[in-house]
Formats: sequence, structure tokens, C-alpha cells
Amino acid sequence: RLGRKGLVRTLRLGQRFGGVVLSPLAARRVSPADRQVVAQNGVAVIDCSWAKLDETPFDKMRGGHLRQLPYLVAANPVNYGRPYKLSCVEAFAAAFCIAGFSDIATTLLKKFTWGMVFLDLNRDLLEKYAACSSEEEVLRAEREFLATTPEEEEIDPFDVDSGKEFCNLNRPTKGVITADEETAESSSSSSDERE
Repeated sequence: RLGRKGLVRTLRLGQRFGGVVLSPLAARRVSPADRQVVAQNGVAVIDCSWAKLDETPFDKMRGGHLRQLPYLVAANPVNYGRPYKLSCVEAFAAAFCIAGFSDIATTLLKKFTWGMVFLDLNRDLLEKYAACSSEEEVLRAEREFLATTPEEEEIDPFDVDSGKEFCNLNRPTKGVITADEETAESSSSSSDERE
């Protein structure tokens, strides 16, 4: 969609790129220290499916500034709430925010109905990362955040023995009896039976 709107251009695999190239396999994190490179040459993302990372020829991406994004949470409909599983536009926006170009990030994200939710979900982290002066500080901010954030328990909604009840919030609950209603209904039916 960004390409159709003229906001990005497609590069051939193996074509050299002088800006920051975002890759999930990069050894270094994006930081405000990359600001000059981003200002002069921009940001590139590798457009691939998270399900097919093993098949993606990352070694053919040529650039002197391969970077990975620090911890952020996706807002896109496919991976909503999942850490690190950002869409291309989210990755672009994150890199621009961290490098100090939040206005560009906002412009890109506004092209998607859910785009601004990404900024809302990650506002505090993006501000912390952007306030850093080096990659080491970004790594420290990321580690501090992860150390203070409790890990969420993996919940299986199909585990009938978990004792937890689940429902699809996108479906109407008409005709569904809650535990409270069931108790009230059974007590009234037992009183009807006595009469």
C-alpha cells in the first residue's frame, strides 16, 4: 500500500542501500545515533512473512547499516499484541520515531485504519528509545522494561480444564447463559418444582 501511494520505493534483492536496513537478524539495534544515516539515506525494510523467515534470503540484502528494532508490540490486525511481530509500516514508523522523525512515522501510520494504535500501544517505549543517545542506552532501556514487565501466561482458550471461561467478543451473547443466570434459573426452577 505504501508503494502504491508513492511513499516508498521497491529495491531489487542485492541492490545496495545506504540507509538503515531493518532486519530481524541484524546484530545491532536502531538508535538515535542512526539519525544522520536516516536523514541522508532513509530506512529500508525487508518485506517478508513472519511465517517464512527461514526462506527469506537476508544474506542478499546489502547495506552498511543493518539494524534490528528493540522490543515493541504490534498493532496490525494479523499480529496484534505480539512483541516484535511488526508489519512493514510499523517497522518504518518505529525506526523513524527512534531516530527522531516522528512526523514521518505519523504520516505513514495514518494510511492505515489501525496505524495510530501502534503509536498508542508503544508511546512510552518509543519515547524512551528516542531519548537515548546510543545503541547501548537503547539496549539498557529495553532490558529495564523487560525486567519490570511480568511475562504474560500463555493461555489456551481450548483448555477445558483451565477453569477459565472464554468467549468471542465479536459475537453477540444472545442466548448464552452466564453462570449467575444459570444459578438464578436453577433456583427458580427448583422453587417452581416445589409448588
